[in-house]
Amino acid sequence: MALTPSNMLPLGTKAPEFRLIDTKDDQIKSLNELKGDAGTLVMFICNHCPFVIHVNEQLVRLAKDYKVKGIHSIAISSNDVVNYPQDGPDKMKTHAEINQYPFPYLYDETQEVAKAYDAACTPDFFLFDKDLNLVYAGQLDGSRPGNGIAVTGKDLRAAMDALVKNETIDPNQKPSMGCNIKWK
Repeated sequence: MALTPSNMLPLGTKAPEFRLIDTKDDQIKSLNELKGDAGTLVMFICNHCPFVIHVNEQLVRLAKDYKVKGIHSIAISSNDVVNYPQDGPDKMKTHAEINQYPFPYLYDETQEVAKAYDAACTPDFFLFDKDLNLVYAGQLDGSRPGNGIAVTGKDLRAAMDALVKNETIDPNQKPSMGCNIKWK
């Protein structure tokens, strides 16, 4: 595993549209149909990354907490499944069931969506406002496997709270850190 930081897509960037298969129900879904009325959180994750495993419970809690506030969450896995078969669509479906993901878990087979978002690691977070303009690209919180800091979602939650309240989101954002996306 190579510890990799986010690339920090510039704030204000328009969310790139996509149409990907949701491994939970085998249906093609688009950003436009999945977006929330107040905002949209796009997360690049995967099944096997210890950084994602470390925060899985918080991702589920966060998605549930903010869905009722109008922010929808979307998870995407873009890893090369030839060299990392544990991240394949069939395993994604099982992983989503086990972890009770309340959000779609989309498969980016061509990796074009990850490239469009300039995603670099898992987990990598992109929070967009109601007009799909990027307002936050940073870490969930300061917790990492083995560092002893509790997983609270503090940083991302602060941004989501500000978005819901129509307040200014702090532009000084710390990059997420995790495993590099497994490129083909």
